[in-house]
Amino acid sequence: MSRKTQRTRPGPLRWLGYAVGRTLPDSMQDWVRNDLVGDWAVPRHLVRSMVPFVPVFAVFFLFPGPLGLRASMVLLGVLLAVFYAVSYMAQNRSRRLERHGLPPDLENPKKASRHDAEKAAYEKLHGPSVTWGVERRGGDELR
Repeated sequence: MSRKTQRTRPGPLRWLGYAVGRTLPDSMQDWVRNDLVGDWAVPRHLVRSMVPFVPVFAVFFLFPGPLGLRASMVLLGVLLAVFYAVSYMAQNRSRRLERHGLPPDLENPKKASRHDAEKAAYEKLHGPSVTWGVERRGGDELR
């Protein structure tokens, strides 16, 4: 493909593959970076993590019983899926970044600059932050 005809974002089928864990071509690294650490990365992660569960939710609606019961089954499934998606968001993002050849500790530049500004303001008021740790000694002190 020439430079003009290279896709910068995946098509619908390729995005579905990406949503379930497939790797996109190197030409889409900028899109992957924006998808995983851009301004709207958290909502995109939640949508992406629900895609594999859509067939399960559809099957729940095929169960016999009142509509309210079937809807509550789907709601419970959605709540559990969202809980685990949020719980493992950082690990999932790191894994996806690494699989696409990007640094796994990459973060949003706006968020990083905001953090640095907050840290500088804190250090201006309270002095440099110190990491407190346990001093290592010979071991005779515990006797």
